[in-house]
Amino acid sequence: MRQKNTKVKRFFWEKCKKAFDKQGINRYNISCTTMKQGIIMLLRLSKIMDTPDSVVPFETALDLHDMQFGSNCPVTEPVAAKGLVKNTAGVLLLEAELKTVLHGICDRCASPFEREVVVPVRAVLTAQLQNEDEADEWTFLLQDDAADLDEILTTAFVLNMDSKLLCKPSCKGLCCRCGKNLNDGPCSCRPEADPRLAVLGQLLKDK
Repeated sequence: MRQKNTKVKRFFWEKCKKAFDKQGINRYNISCTTMKQGIIMLLRLSKIMDTPDSVVPFETALDLHDMQFGSNCPVTEPVAAKGLVKNTAGVLLLEAELKTVLHGICDRCASPFEREVVVPVRAVLTAQLQNEDEADEWTFLLQDDAADLDEILTTAFVLNMDSKLLCKPSCKGLCCRCGKNLNDGPCSCRPEADPRLAVLGQLLKDK
């Protein structure tokens, strides 16, 4: 473990900001404690940089328990990461899979839930950038021929999170009038009348 230097921290933050800006809004209030903790996990790649088709496997875990998404910190369990870096025609490609279980509060029905998430990761690693402004969020700089797994995997996890934390994709939410959880069945509220038919309804009532 080593402390990140100022340049690496700045590049990490600029990358996250640039990725979120592409979505139009900053979707999450990410905990600064996690992103600025200064811990770095380096994967040494010097032995494959000049050897096409060579591979370096890796397996690690991320601690993101204090990372905030909306009003929740749902990543209370370690995020298991397993993958490899391969030299493909001189280009270093990182491929990995992240797995964890979210423990959160559904943004739609307000019920607590546990849900497994699996995040695929695919990134390009490079020793230098021709133009930092043109690099996308899936291009990462090497540091002394080593990949910063903390930066890469944390960025991938954040960018792959859904814009809403739901107990399940088909969550029906709460009735806007009585507040009943519609996942448990329909409520007793009568359907709202079409306002375009209100005048007709009044005429029938007058008769």
